Amino acid sequence: MAERRRSSGPRASQADGLEDNVIQIYRCSKVVKGGRKFSFAALVVVGDRSGRVGLGYGKANEVPLAVEKGIAEAKKTMVPVNRAGTTIPHPVTGRSGASEVRMIPASEGTGVIAGKKLRPLLELAGVQNVLTKAYGSTSPKNLLKAGLDALRKLRTPEDVAELRGVEVK
Repeated sequence: MAERRRSSGPRASQADGLEDNVIQIYRCSKVVKGGRKFSFAALVVVGDRSGRVGLGYGKANEVPLAVEKGIAEAKKTMVPVNRAGTTIPHPVTGRSGASEVRMIPASEGTGVIAGKKLRPLLELAGVQNVLTKAYGSTSPKNLLKAGLDALRKLRTPEDVAELRGVEVK
């Protein structure tokens, strides 16, 4: 059973300029001789709002420990995100499990049009104007993995030109 927790928004991490956001807390229980024993898992996004973002999943017997483990994993798995100003360079689709996320560049002033689980990933990556649509499963874990997959696939015109061996006009 998943326990829903409203995120109070991103919070500043250490002096390295990273912010973290707890997306969801999961509570799991097992029945032992003396009753129920609970354990917790935390799904966390970490980013610097200027082109780097990571996703972490931490498990522990208490919530704060699970969050700390999630933050540590997210910092280890940070990836660079190519952006075109305040939006993304081109439309892209990311997949993970049964989830699929499509992202489309948006004009200035549009904002982040995304669901409440995907929005922190995009905001902490530094994307300010984008349209998204989720297809298939809306499980937070797979949805965020699909979003991260989409952000990894982004290429700037300069990157593509270098790969092809041509010059950008």
